[in-house]
Amino acid sequence: MISDFKQDAQIDANTFSKDGAYLYYTTNGKGEFSQVWRYDLKSGQHSEYLKDDWDINFIYFSKSGKYRVKVVNEDSSAKVTVIDTQTNQNLNLPPLPAGSLSRVNFSADESRMSFYLNSDTSPNNLYVWSIGSDDIKKLTSSLSASINPDNLVESTIARFKSFDGLEVPGVLYKPKQASKANKVPAIVFVHGGPGGQSRTGYSAMKQHLVNQGYAIYAVNNRGSSGYGKTFNHLDDKKHGEDDLQDIVWSKKYLQSLDWVDGERIGIMGGSYGGYMTPAALTFEPEEFKVGVNIFGVTNWVRTLTSIPPWWESFKKSLYDEMGDPATDGERHHRISPLFHAKNITKPLMVVQGANDPRVLQVESDELVEAVKSNNVPVEYVLFDDEGHGFTKKANQITASNAYVTFLNKHLK
Repeated sequence: MISDFKQDAQIDANTFSKDGAYLYYTTNGKGEFSQVWRYDLKSGQHSEYLKDDWDINFIYFSKSGKYRVKVVNEDSSAKVTVIDTQTNQNLNLPPLPAGSLSRVNFSADESRMSFYLNSDTSPNNLYVWSIGSDDIKKLTSSLSASINPDNLVESTIARFKSFDGLEVPGVLYKPKQASKANKVPAIVFVHGGPGGQSRTGYSAMKQHLVNQGYAIYAVNNRGSSGYGKTFNHLDDKKHGEDDLQDIVWSKKYLQSLDWVDGERIGIMGGSYGGYMTPAALTFEPEEFKVGVNIFGVTNWVRTLTSIPPWWESFKKSLYDEMGDPATDGERHHRISPLFHAKNITKPLMVVQGANDPRVLQVESDELVEAVKSNNVPVEYVLFDDEGHGFTKKANQITASNAYVTFLNKHLK
């Protein structure tokens, strides 16, 4: 144990210096955002090494230490900077398509650099660059040949003021056919977590929906990571309450756009976002026209009291955020959609993996039956060979087609 923080802090070891004298690590224990600190193995002293106005995810060095790679989570996108440590100057690459770099590596003699480039309109593609030259080669073309890249859309970052004046960011996708004269239906998309973040980059599912004429606003409500510790903790023990109001106000933001049909707005999401979907339909039953719950928690009482052994290391942080069942059981019952499903009056789709250890199938079974008893349209898509999330491409395609069919029927 080398850290000496007196408060809760996230600490991630990054790398050692090439002479073995220092350990570099990222931590949010010294400020609002994650910084890089350096630990002197001989003296035991800690010192600040790098900081930014956003979270620094990590740094690492090339084999000899000549180059340093820094990755920053800047406003929902990964920003990579490579510097020459001898001159402290940035390496300036030749012009590239828009997107984010990742997995930067160097050849043994450090004359070439490889990396992946990902964007809203393209999955990861591998490039190799002869450092300092105009010689840059694209080695892969990952987008399916059956997809016309001109049919894909770039996202934008959009912000709105929530119920209490808090500025909330999100990633907005506008269909190409959308205009003031041709308003389109929209979907508020909620990320997983709690504490996740919607980010830019290629998403086949989102592009499929946008291509079918649905605007998507992937909102980063309070409690999301990437915007500082304060923002990240604003929803602690307030799930289904303040964060849900951010979701409602994100709908109001969409209604302010002259190319969105304000009467046709739905909600969908996976895991924590899957929870927020039935929570919205239950606790704000008149706000959204439809909901798509993908692997979502509906019974926090069961989820928080049945944490599997391999989750034990995360139990404390989860309890800090959600509350301990021993003392917060009443609130967990109050914010669980399953116990209040009689309030659901809008069409709902539920997607579940039969082998899910986090969201047990029985939760989705019970929710579907409860909504059916309301005489409300409900569709249940159960995958016998999935757990908490998709691992098989065929199932992702099946699910994506199911979303479109359901939304075309109940929203479009």
